[in-house]
Amino acid sequence: MANGEIEFNIHERIAVLERHENGWCRELNIVSWNKGEPKLDIREWSPDHERMTRGITLSEEQGRKLSDALSNRYASRENRKLERDIEER
Repeated sequence: MANGEIEFNIHERIAVLERHENGWCRELNIVSWNKGEPKLDIREWSPDHERMTRGITLSEEQGRKLSDALSNRYASRENRKLERDIEER
């Protein structure tokens, strides 16, 4: 890492969360930074994956907690919708 260059390795591309007209994409990937432990990573990448924006990295445990929290949120939201639909009948 000469001159403060950041090294990264994209181990797995999990999902494209959003595509922009300019070709950049917000992605969920498994990335190791500066030869560190691979982590879940959310950020925008240039089409050639040579440039990126600032993003967020999560450990495997943090990723599981986030997944559980989102699953619970959407499940409870869906349950509330079903309850409203039943009440309206």
